[in-house]
Amino acid sequence: MRVIVTGGGTGGHIYPALAIAKGILAKVPDSEILYVGTREGMEARLVPEAGISFKGVSGQGLPRKISLDTLKVGGKTIKALWETKEILKKYKPDLVVGTGGYVSGPVVLTAALFGIPTLLHEQNALPGITNKILTRFVRKVMVTFPESIAHFGVRKKLILTGLPVRPEIGSISRQKGADCLGLRPEHLTLLVTGGSRGARSINQAMPKVLRQLANHPEIQVIWATGKATYQETVETLKAEGIQWQRENWRILEYLKAMPEALACADLFVGRAGATTLAEIMVAGKPGILIPYPFAAENHQEFNARALEKDGAARVILDQDLTGENLWAVIQGLAENPEQLAEMSRSARKSGQPDALEKIVKVCLDTAWK
Repeated sequence: MRVIVTGGGTGGHIYPALAIAKGILAKVPDSEILYVGTREGMEARLVPEAGISFKGVSGQGLPRKISLDTLKVGGKTIKALWETKEILKKYKPDLVVGTGGYVSGPVVLTAALFGIPTLLHEQNALPGITNKILTRFVRKVMVTFPESIAHFGVRKKLILTGLPVRPEIGSISRQKGADCLGLRPEHLTLLVTGGSRGARSINQAMPKVLRQLANHPEIQVIWATGKATYQETVETLKAEGIQWQRENWRILEYLKAMPEALACADLFVGRAGATTLAEIMVAGKPGILIPYPFAAENHQEFNARALEKDGAARVILDQDLTGENLWAVIQGLAENPEQLAEMSRSARKSGQPDALEKIVKVCLDTAWK
């Protein structure tokens, strides 16, 4: 079977596409996978590193306002359509799967117009513009959140699959996770992260939280500040006289052992990207979610509200975030273990640990045999 996967612009589109590619290869080892992305995007580096064949096309996201750049983007899109047509003629795929982002548009659209079986995967509760447009042309649309179904026009095409997560998520014991980080498994553990680069607003709120936590040695902290703001954060802690190198605190630049951290955590604090939420749901972890306010179409707030509605999370908008109100929510939950347990059950119930298996089945059922 020959499959083209496409998606780009952000890791939120790229990593699900790579997971689907690897899932198909695991199920059908003699499959041939080609990833089509933009030459300038993150995918041009990440895909070859993952061992998947890559072909680059032209592409650029639409500017927020009509300008001369809009014409330039239109020209690149037309060029991408032509380049995609040549790739399709040469590669002759049995299936094309798009995960969103501007590169997904010309690739999936051209394939659909050629009559090639096409699928979409939507990661967010609020669908992206590209995927909403493409819905009318593709065979099926796989979604992560049930809340996104109402935003698509053709409901009969929609399948709730969830979002693939790393196989380690949810499969590591609390003891093993705690041992990895040098923590005690019997203590309540707070996991805080704003992603690999960090979230400045969360990092600015955390010193006041740590000042309170200094009086609660029974609460452990794992805080990944992000590479871009680690030094700044450490200097702030020093300036405020906070002794941050403690036996029960782990304040790190980057958290490589995220599956282990989730395994021993009792409460997650962070952004509301689709991949992050898929992981905390599968791991069954309650969340205090602070959506990134500049995400396209504010989709992170829609993601966060979906978990809040299910009783798995509390939401604090970035504009409202302070150290005082963050601590108030953390303290309220830490002092109510029954509520934490109920939120954990809600998170796990909302998770889709077999998402990749479901997605691969849809792919195999849709492709030309």
